[in-house]
Amino acid sequence: MSGESAGKAAVQAAGKTAGKAAGEVAVRVENLRKSFGAAEVLGGIDLEVREGEFVALLGPSGTGKTTLLRVLAGLERPDGGTVLTAPRRTTVYQEPRLVVAKRVLANVVLGLPRSARAAGRRALAEVGLAGYERAWPATLSGGEAQRVALARALVRDPQVLLLDEPFAALDALTRLQAQDLVAELCARHRPAVGLVTHDVDEAVRLADRVLVLRDGTFATDLAVGLPRPRDRDDPAAVEHRRFLLSRLGVVPSPAAPSIRDL
Repeated sequence: MSGESAGKAAVQAAGKTAGKAAGEVAVRVENLRKSFGAAEVLGGIDLEVREGEFVALLGPSGTGKTTLLRVLAGLERPDGGTVLTAPRRTTVYQEPRLVVAKRVLANVVLGLPRSARAAGRRALAEVGLAGYERAWPATLSGGEAQRVALARALVRDPQVLLLDEPFAALDALTRLQAQDLVAELCARHRPAVGLVTHDVDEAVRLADRVLVLRDGTFATDLAVGLPRPRDRDDPAAVEHRRFLLSRLGVVPSPAAPSIRDL
């Protein structure tokens, strides 16, 4: 067996192992198509994500990553194909989107009955903000505001958690801390997670699978298969990062990739 064939077999085996560890299918997309005017953004997407599985979406700007997330969130209607998602789904955006006229706890339980306030306090404690219930959004740092947004998602007990570049506006240290927090929360609550990001290191650090969108479809499906917590200097992580960068056109392609191209 060639080195490339062996690499593909190893990745496929890792994907099967991850599938056994994950729960029921929470997202199923078949032949999804979406256009804006004459421009076809998504041209026949197939995707399956199970509860407990973390999938990251990479691709240049304009390739349809956020459009796909919006379709999964029910904010955009597809032009064709089938989209099935578990009913409890929430989205965390790049901006926290807090209501400035409401205190932190009120933001967390926004739209929920008053009986949800106890769950809201527990969610705030999970994200490290116990005692912030009566704080105003204007008094929070950027990282704290984003943790409030995470608490707002958690309190709804999502089966599907959609993350649209939630760390992009944070400074480097706060970003790493936020990534660790999201990894911990997702491991504990085990929703199906879809993360849109432009950060290859972030994708390799967090995801079970990394998908690269190109020309309206998935060009690459990488099963990361590395133990957590992950070291960005681990040789396997470096190999994954280099391959993904090559698929994004940033560096030359490796001679013998050990992942599966579609």
